[in-house]
Amino acid sequence: MALVLDGPLRRTHAMARDDNGYFTATLPDIRAGQRYGFRLDGDDVLPDPATRWQPDGVHGLSAVQPTTFAWTSSGWSGLPLESYVLYELHAGSFTPEGTLDAAAGRLAELRELGITVIELMPLSQFAGTRNWGYDGVHPFAVQNSYGGPDALKRFVDACHREGLGVCLDVVYNHLGPEGNHLSRFGPYFTDRYNTPWGDALNFDGPDSDHVRAFFIESALQWIDEYRIDALRLDAIHAIVDTSAYPFLRELADRVHARSEELDRQVVLIAESDLADPRVLRSVQHAGLGMDAQWLDDFHHALHSLLTGERDGYYQDYGGIEHLARAYGRGYVYAGEYSGYRRRRHGAAANDVAPASFVTFIQNHDQIGNRMLGDRLAGQLTREQNQLAAAALLLSPFTPLLFMGEEYGAETPFPYFVSHTDEELVAAVRRGRTEEFAGFGWADDPPDPQAGGTFESAVLNWSLRETGEHAARLALYRELLAIRRELQELRPRSFDEIDTAVDPATRMLRVTCTTPRGATALYLHFGDMPATATVPSGGTWRIRLDTGAGPARGRSDEVVPADASLELAPWSAVLLLREGLEA
Repeated sequence: MALVLDGPLRRTHAMARDDNGYFTATLPDIRAGQRYGFRLDGDDVLPDPATRWQPDGVHGLSAVQPTTFAWTSSGWSGLPLESYVLYELHAGSFTPEGTLDAAAGRLAELRELGITVIELMPLSQFAGTRNWGYDGVHPFAVQNSYGGPDALKRFVDACHREGLGVCLDVVYNHLGPEGNHLSRFGPYFTDRYNTPWGDALNFDGPDSDHVRAFFIESALQWIDEYRIDALRLDAIHAIVDTSAYPFLRELADRVHARSEELDRQVVLIAESDLADPRVLRSVQHAGLGMDAQWLDDFHHALHSLLTGERDGYYQDYGGIEHLARAYGRGYVYAGEYSGYRRRRHGAAANDVAPASFVTFIQNHDQIGNRMLGDRLAGQLTREQNQLAAAALLLSPFTPLLFMGEEYGAETPFPYFVSHTDEELVAAVRRGRTEEFAGFGWADDPPDPQAGGTFESAVLNWSLRETGEHAARLALYRELLAIRRELQELRPRSFDEIDTAVDPATRMLRVTCTTPRGATALYLHFGDMPATATVPSGGTWRIRLDTGAGPARGRSDEVVPADASLELAPWSAVLLLREGLEA
C-alpha cells in the first residue's frame, strides 16, 4: 500500500506494514484539506477507509480534517434517559436548504415545543446528495452535502446551547453498495451470513478483532470528537455474531466506559425486532447492555387500531388487547404464537424499565416503507390524530416524534436515492416494488431515483401557523407540558402499570400507581360515546380530555372514585390522583 497526496505534482509515499496488516506512514507539515488516498498493489487510488471528510463525495479523494473545534457549550454533561423526548429528522429534507446549519436555525422552536433530544438520521458519507443515509459507506465521515464534519459540530454545539441533546443514527450491520471499497482493505465482510441490504460484516470470524475495533472506534469518535449524546444502532437483529463476547456487548462496554471517563451521560438505543429482553438487560445479567430500544410493537398495535390495516406484519395486531399488552409489558409478543412469523415470538421483559422502550406513532420506516410514503395524519380524522398523540406522549415510555408530525405535515416521506450506477438504480426500483407485495397496496411506488421524489419530502414550515396545523401544534405543546408536569408520576417498572380493556367499546384504561401518586389514561377507539369507571381510592381530577373541545386541558374537574366517566368517540382522557391512595 502507498499513500498518495494530491496536488499539482501528485506525490506517492511508501508505507510500512506491521505484523497485524496495518500500514503506516508519518509525514510532517500536512495542511488541513489536503486531498489524499491509498494505492493498493499498484492499482487505483482509493479513499481512506477511515476517512473523516469526503468533500467530493464517495468517489473522490479523502481530505485531512482537523479534530479541533471552538466549542461554546461548555459544561454540557448530557441528559438522563428518563427526560428524553426524541425528535427524528432527516437533515436533507428538514429544511429547504437541506444542511445541518439550516436545521440548527429551527432548534429554538423544537425546544419550546418540549423536545429534549434531536435524533439525526444517518450522516455517514453516501453516494450522491439524496439518500435516507442507510447506504453510507464511510462510517467515520459526515455527508458532504449536509455540510461535512464542521457543520455537525456546529449543530451539536447549537443543540447543547439550547439545552438539547443529540442522538445520531449509526449503521453497523452493513454498508451501502456504491463507493464501498472496504473489502479491498481487509476481511471486513463475511459470506457466512446475509442481510437484506448488503454483505454482512465480519464480527465473529477470522480477523474479526480488527473489524470490531474499526466500528467501535467509529462509535467512540462520535462521542469523543463530536460530543454526541446518544447513538441509535440500526437493525441490530441483522448483526449475526456467535462469539462468546458479542460485538454489541463489547460496543456497549466501551461506550459506557468512555461515558464514565468523560463524565457525560451517553445513551445507546438499539433497533431490534426480536422482542428479546436480553438486548436491554445489563451485561451482569447476560444481556447486551443497551440502555433503550425502539418498540415497534407499540406502533403496530396502535396503528392497526386507528387505521384498520391488517396486511403484512399488521396481521398480528388489531385488537384492543394488543395495545394493552404493549402498555402493560412492552412486547406484545412475549412467547405467544405470531401468525405473521408462523412461530412463537419474543420473551417477557417485565424486569425492564418502561422508559427503556422508545415508542412512536410515526418514524422514517413506518412512513417511508409505505407505498407512497404517506403520513399517518392524512389517514386519520382530527379526533383520531388527537387520540394517537395522547396515546404516545402520555405513555410511560420514551416518546419519539418524526419531523413535522407535531403540526400534521402533509409532505410524504418516500424512499429516495441518487445513485450513479444504472444497474443499481434498477435493482433499487425492483426491490421497492417487491417489498410492498405483502401489503396488497395498489399502484406503483414513487421512483426512488427521481429528484421530485426527494423534493416532495421537504417540509413546509409555513403550515405550522395556519388552521388545523396550528391547532395540532398547540395540542402537542400541551401534551408535552403535561408530560413534564407529571415526570415524577411516571412508573419506574411494569409492576406499577395496570391495564383494563373493554373489547365491546374498544376502550383501554392504563393506570400507573406509584408512591408519588397515580394516573389513569383512558383511550377510546370506538365510533360511539362510551362510559367508563373511575378507579377506586381517593379523589381524581381530569387533567385532559381530547373530546371536550377547547377547554380540554383547563377544566380540572374533580371526579370521585368509582364514578362513571363519559368518553367521546375516538378520545383520550387523563385522570390524576396525587399522593398515596386514601
